[in-house]
Amino acid sequence: MSILAGLLLGAGFFLIWCSFWPSHIAFVQAPQFRRINQLLIQAGLQKTTAFRFFASCLLAGFSAFLIVILITRSPPMSVCFAGLAAWLPIALVRRRARRRSKALRELWPEVVDNLRSAVRAGLSISEALAQLADRGPAELRSYFADFSADYRLGGRFDQALERLKAQLADPVADRIIEALKLARDVGGTDLGGLLFILSSFLRENIRIRAELEAKQSWLINAAKLAVLAPWLLLLVLASHPQTIQAYNSVTGWLVLLIGLLISIICYRVMLRIGALPEELRALA
Repeated sequence: MSILAGLLLGAGFFLIWCSFWPSHIAFVQAPQFRRINQLLIQAGLQKTTAFRFFASCLLAGFSAFLIVILITRSPPMSVCFAGLAAWLPIALVRRRARRRSKALRELWPEVVDNLRSAVRAGLSISEALAQLADRGPAELRSYFADFSADYRLGGRFDQALERLKAQLADPVADRIIEALKLARDVGGTDLGGLLFILSSFLRENIRIRAELEAKQSWLINAAKLAVLAPWLLLLVLASHPQTIQAYNSVTGWLVLLIGLLISIICYRVMLRIGALPEELRALA
């Protein structure tokens, strides 16, 4: 119990120390953390910084370590479950990013249709985008309202579009925005036809990906079950003192660490085999 009290006291001092520093510490702005920042934006968590995200991972791992060590009194088991728990926030954010991307993908054909109708009615591209704040899909109206406000304040169409592009952080939005920028720069009278072709392409893409994702889901679920089942069984077996004594040895440490490493590698391989091609962002 004295060790547990010391760990809790140290965690408390660490959190107090972190509160004195801004959340945008220089190290989270390094290039290697840009991918995390991009993932948070794609998940719709723009207000969450990379520093807070990593802090939540550490907190999840530390909490799992304390819970398991109180239940099993086994340091090696506690370390393994702490590693799995520390990865849990990353998995949840990625899952949220995939769901948001799927939800947005189904909305873009409606957006393109609204733009096409507005352009055919004689509105300019900027006016067509601004009217989506009232007539577009409910989930996207706030983004287009921000675009309209930015454009009215600065009067710079390209900069307002770039801010909209950064807020949406979506590959389909990138293609639409780049097409609109190009149409505004070079002009032309066939923008309505271009938007019609784009809308048809987006609907066909949604249909094909829906079929593939339905076939892919069983593989992902099998991978999750294959990884979690041995560790849940281990947690059940930890109720026996003989099991705890065996894993508290040096050999037990080695077996658990190798098992954790194999679980991570196999899970990543299964996801890689069953993964659909990711849509790349245009000029992001």
